[in-house]
Amino acid sequence: MADAILYYEDVEIGDDIGPYERVITSEQVNEFNGIRQRDTEPNRFNSAEVAKNEGLPGPIVPGGMNIAILSQVITGWSSDVTLKLLDVVFRQVVQHNIPLQLKGIVTDKNVVDGEPQLECDVFIENEEGTRLVIARAIAVLP
Repeated sequence: MADAILYYEDVEIGDDIGPYERVITSEQVNEFNGIRQRDTEPNRFNSAEVAKNEGLPGPIVPGGMNIAILSQVITGWSSDVTLKLLDVVFRQVVQHNIPLQLKGIVTDKNVVDGEPQLECDVFIENEEGTRLVIARAIAVLP
């Protein structure tokens, strides 16, 4: 992700954000759960057996972690971006240890009450291009 400074005038509708490649490891999920002070008992986030018993393909990435990762797509785009809104829809589960693409697209530009805002769609996709998690973001650039 870039440390570049973007300005509202630099961005056009249809501009891409990313893509960024990422693998969310089991260790990262366990660390995230530890920060959230989740119970360390086996659950769908850390146990293949529990996940499969719940009808899942394997351990999954917690929803809150997916939200944090999607927010990084926007906040990592420019050092001066401010994320105002992130409206997330979970379409499919995100599994550990698989290659993912994090990407977005600028869908609208408006100045609202003197504030230059961008509306963007952001996604977590698997290798096949299936959108696992999608979100609408409102971001502010100088």
